[in-house]
Amino acid sequence: MSWQKQSYCDQKCNISGYIICRFGYQSGYCRQDSPLQYRLKGFTLYASFKAIGAYVPSKSLTNRDLEKMVDTSDEWIRQRTGIENRYIAAEDEYTSDLGAKAAELAISRSGLAKEEIDMIICATITPDYLCMPSTACVIADKLGISNVMAFDISAACSGFVYALNIAKAFIESGLKKNVLIIGAEKLSAIIDYSDRTTCILFGDGAGAAIIGTTEEREASLLDIHTSADGAFQDFLITPGGGVKNPCSPDVIDRHLHYLKMKGNETFKLAVNTLTKDVTRILEKNSLSSEHIDFFVPHQANFRIIDAVGRKLKFTKEQVVLTVHKYGNTSAASIPMAINDWYESGKLKHGDLMLLDTFGGGLTWGSALVYFNQRD
Repeated sequence: MSWQKQSYCDQKCNISGYIICRFGYQSGYCRQDSPLQYRLKGFTLYASFKAIGAYVPSKSLTNRDLEKMVDTSDEWIRQRTGIENRYIAAEDEYTSDLGAKAAELAISRSGLAKEEIDMIICATITPDYLCMPSTACVIADKLGISNVMAFDISAACSGFVYALNIAKAFIESGLKKNVLIIGAEKLSAIIDYSDRTTCILFGDGAGAAIIGTTEEREASLLDIHTSADGAFQDFLITPGGGVKNPCSPDVIDRHLHYLKMKGNETFKLAVNTLTKDVTRILEKNSLSSEHIDFFVPHQANFRIIDAVGRKLKFTKEQVVLTVHKYGNTSAASIPMAINDWYESGKLKHGDLMLLDTFGGGLTWGSALVYFNQRD
C-alpha cells in the first residue's frame, strides 16, 4: 500500500471517532485512512524494516594503543575477543550526537520527510542525562522533530531488539506508522581504562532504523522474542550513580561508576541462552538455519559469536561479523552490523535476517526480520 500525503487533516476517523490522521494520509480505501483505520476495516498491516543508518566517531583506539595504557597485548586481546579496534567519541560528543547522526542517515535512506516520523525510541545505557530528559527527546530536538512520542529504554546490549519489538507492537496495532529506533552508546564514559578486563571490549557508536508498514508478510518483522532474568543482575552492572549508590566521592574513589562484568560466567550463560532462544524462534516459525540469509548476533566477543554460530549450524558466509572493527557497542551493535553489511553490498532487499542478542539485566532476544530497504 502506498500512503500519499495530502494537505493537513484534523477530521475524526469515521470508525474510531479519534483524530488520528495527522497529515492527511490516504490510501485507496479512505481519504482519512491511517494504519489504525486500515486495520479496523479488516485489512492486515505488518511492521517492516525500511531503512538502516549508522555512525561511528572519528577517533580509533587500537589494541596497540591499549598496550600503552594497561597490562595487555594485541595478541592477548585478539585471542580472547577477536577485537582489533574500537572507536571513541570526543569529550564534547554525546550519545545524542551519535544517535542523531545515525538517524539522519536512516531517514535519508527511507525517503521519508522528518514530519512523517511519529515515534522515536532510543535504546541506551549511556544517556546524556541521568534521569531526564530522555536521550530520545534530545535526539528529536537535534533532528528538528517535535510533537511525537519519544522515550528511552534501558536493556543494555539487547536494547535494539527490545526497541524493534516495541515498534512492531505500535505499528501492527495501528497506533503508529513510521517509527525511528536508535541504539546509541558512549560506553567510553563508563569504562575504567585501568581495568584490562573491560576496557579492551567496548567502543562507541550508534545505529538507527526506520520501521514502517507493509502488506506483505515476506517483507515484515516476521517474529520477535524478548526476555529477561533479573536473578543474574550482577553479571553486568554499573553499581554507582543510581539511587542505591548515589554518586559521591566514595563511589568515584571505588570506581563504582564504571561498568563491571563477570566475564567467564557471562560467556557461558550467553552461549547457552542465545542457542536456545534462536532454536525456539526458528522452530516456532518452521524455519531452519538454511532459510536464513544472514545471522546477525550481538557483536560482543568473537568466541561467543563463533560458539553460537557453530551450535546453530550457520556457515561462515551467513554470520555477520563486525566485532573486530568496532568492539562491543552494546545497543548500537546490531544496527551498526546491519549497516556495515548493507554498505558492503552483501545485504540486499528481501534478505531474511536473524538477529540475536544478550545483555545486562540479564536481557536477551531474537528477531526474524526481512530487510525491506530499497536503494
